This record gives sequence, C-alpha cells and structure tokens, in this order.
Amino acid sequence: MSTSPIGDALYAFPGGLHLKHNKQIACQELPEPLPLSDRYFLPIVDRQGNALQLIVEEGMTVRRGQPLTEARHDFEIVVHAPTSGQIGPVVTRTRAWPPNSRVECLTLIADGADQSVEPHPLTAWTECDRDQLVDHLRQAGLAGLGGAIFPTAAKLRGDWAPIQTLILNGAECEPWIACDEMLMRMRAADIVTGGQILARAAGAEDVVIAIEDQMGEASQYLSEAIEQQALPMPVRLRLVNKIYPEGGERQLIQVLTGQEVPHNGLPQDLGVLCHNVATAAAAFDAVTHGKALTERVVTVTGPGVNSPRNVIARIGTPMAELLEAAGGLKESAGRLILGGPMSGTALERSDSPVSKGTNCLLVLEADQIERPQPVMPCINCGECVRVCPATLLPQQLFKMIEAGRHETAAELNLFDCIECGCCAQVCPSHIPLVDWYRHGKAERQIEQLDQRRAALAKRRHEAREQRLEQQRLAREARREKRRQKLAEGEQAQNEIQAAIARARKKKEN
Repeated sequence: MSTSPIGDALYAFPGGLHLKHNKQIACQELPEPLPLSDRYFLPIVDRQGNALQLIVEEGMTVRRGQPLTEARHDFEIVVHAPTSGQIGPVVTRTRAWPPNSRVECLTLIADGADQSVEPHPLTAWTECDRDQLVDHLRQAGLAGLGGAIFPTAAKLRGDWAPIQTLILNGAECEPWIACDEMLMRMRAADIVTGGQILARAAGAEDVVIAIEDQMGEASQYLSEAIEQQALPMPVRLRLVNKIYPEGGERQLIQVLTGQEVPHNGLPQDLGVLCHNVATAAAAFDAVTHGKALTERVVTVTGPGVNSPRNVIARIGTPMAELLEAAGGLKESAGRLILGGPMSGTALERSDSPVSKGTNCLLVLEADQIERPQPVMPCINCGECVRVCPATLLPQQLFKMIEAGRHETAAELNLFDCIECGCCAQVCPSHIPLVDWYRHGKAERQIEQLDQRRAALAKRRHEAREQRLEQQRLAREARREKRRQKLAEGEQAQNEIQAAIARARKKKEN
C-alpha cells in the first residue's frame, strides 16, 4: 500500500488575503427546499458553448430525474428534469460566463405533481469495478459543484498517474458563501460515504476532508460521522487556516501536501484528486438512492436582501425566485453578484437559471459598491506580486496585455491566473487587473484560433499547390508519351515508305 502524499503537517501557499467573513448571517437556520416553480430553464450547451445531445422533444411529458440529454463521452454532463411536467420551447436566458451572455435553455413546464422516475441505486458499489461506478455517476449528471462544473466522470476516469488520496474540499474561502458549510452540517455522514464512493471510483486509498478552522459546528458533525462510519477506507478531517483563496484547488493541495501542482500539470501528478464536498453528497445520492443531480444548496445573502439564508434550489430555477425566498430585495440593493465578492460575476438581470455551479447569489447595497476610481499608471509597488497565490508577476502581465502582446503574456503564465481578485484588491492605482487578465486570455485564445485557422489554410493551400503541380506533371507526362508515340508512328511510317520505295525501284530495275 502506497503512502499518502498528505501527512499531519500543514503548509502555506504564497500570497493570499485575510478577509472578514460574513457567512453567519445566512446560517441562522438549515436550508429548506424552495416551492415548486412554474417553469424551469435548463441550458442545453456546456460551459464551452458546445451543444448537448437532446433526447426529448417539445410537448413530451417527463418526470423528475429523467435524462433530457445524452452524454456521448465523459466530458459531457447529463441534464435531468428537476420535476415532472411537459417539455416547452427553447428560449434564451442570461448566464454568468461569458459575463451576461445569452444561452439557449430548454423550458420545462411543471405540472405540480413532482413525480419521479423509478430510482436505480448501485447497491453493491463496494464490489463493482471502477468503470461501472464512474458510468453510474456520469448517468446521474455529476459535475463539480464548487463552481467550475467540471464533469466528474472525466476527472475520475482520466488516464492519470495513480491516485493515493482523494481530497474533499470544504474550505469555502469567499467571505459570504456558506452553502458548503451548511451542507456539511446537514449531511456529514452522507459526505463521508460519498467521499469513499468517489475515492473508490478514482482508485484512491484514503480520503481527506479539508475545511476551514472556523467551521466549528461542521467540524463536530464530520468528526462524529468519521468515527461512526463502517467502511474500511480511512477518512481524515483536516482544519486549514482561514485565508483567501485557500478554497482554490491548487492552493488547498499545496497547504495539505507542501507541494505545488506543476505548471501545465494536474493534481493527479502529485497523487491526489480534489472534489467538492457537495459533489460527494451528490455521489452518495446517485449510488445509494439512485437519484440524479437535480438540486443543490445555494446561499442567498448580502445586505441587499431582507432575509439572507441558504436554500435548496432545483437546477433551472430562475434566480428571481431565490431572491423572493430571501425576503426580496431592499430598496438599497445596488448590485447582484453570482458567486462571491472577490471572484464572482455581476449580473445585469435576474432571469439567469440556477446551474450545477451556482453556489451563491450575493446582493450588495448601492453604497457598498466601490465607486469607480480614476485608473492611474502602475507604480511597480509590488503589492500585486506579494498577494498573488499563483506566484505570477501581475504588473508584467498587465503591461504585456495592455500593449497587445498576448503571446508574451501567455509565456509569462497568464493562464495560471485563477482570477481570485487579490491583485486588484490591493492595487493602489485602482487598475482592474482581473478584467485585464480575462481580456488577455480571451484575446490570446482568439489569436490561437486565428493561428490555427491560418495554419490550416496554409496547409490546405500547400496541399492544393502540391496537387496542382502533380496534376501538371501528370499532364506533361501524358503529353510526352503522346509525342513519343507520334514520333514512333512517324518513324514507322517513314520506314514503310522507304521500304515501298526500295521495292518499286527494285521492280523497275
């Protein structure tokens, strides 16, 4: 049995910020399910904009948990009906990324009965092979519930190095988000078992649950669940310091292992795999109860709502209904943010549906929104370098992007930026650095796409020129062959005429 890369010691990652937490205002009571909505809106494209394979048509009747799309490979996530009802038309709704873009959504008109499909649990999961377990999780629509929505099946079945330890990430580091903390209070035992399910699917040998040291109640429930769990796989609870962005995958791994995930590498290169605690709870539901992922806990909070709370919202629920469940907006409400104040996205409209990655809806008051400050030149103070958790050179990246040198910025590891916002938070020149990095990434991706298109056009042109040259040479060869035949024919004709002339001359003599 190999040794786990995670020992008893804790380490530190570079940079980061100590932020004041405001989690408890939404944690006064346990989350409760929202009332059924009249209509749900389910995106039918993935985060990259690729269309999903629909297996239903408008007018069809479906039940809760019934698949509406088909996963053709591990990188596609199955979408399930969040309730029973009738499939309606395809409409467009706002989504957070790209910021406030529009996305096609399948409408589900609820019938109010909330009937579910027959569950198909995987009762003997401790004995089935890994592929069978991963297939079951994929069919249940599992994805990363920490916000990235990365397909769980692709993460579990990837052709990586052997995995020794599965990390369950419960270290919510954004100041207002509390959905994972409340989930750990409610379903500690399910998370422990779900972690073991994910570990078996990944081929890992033990599980480490990492939470912030200020989550006292969650720590108590998880400790009790670990002591009472009957499965043989070891499960450990680790308390990490409260520093932003410790909930980031790479930062948390560095804190637990003392090792940095290699540049252009993956956590699997260190023998670890990281999943969110909510993903573990969803894995438990999928395997032991046969339930597809159709709902999640969402924090609805901030000084701009009347009754901050956590709710259990079904996938596809319009966010306006989450705000209504939190007592509605105050007159002083000024900005709606999907996610936390550091790395979240400001929403222009509240018609965006809840997705599997929706963890928080934050409403700030108008006077809390930082007034636009005049952007001043970079003074090379180095504050952004000091707080960057990815050990980048933010000021150099900014200068390269501002100058349009996106390829150079990429060579300076622009794509290692996790867009945590620490650099912009401390910049005395008020430069919106994260916005510049997002712009630079988008422009570099466009450049790479243009370069690929240009290279493809060049290959096609060269192939065409080569083909035309081959055709020209073939024509020349055919012409030469015909000339040779004609020359041979003329020579034969001349020889015949000469022979006839000789015969005539001989006869005359």
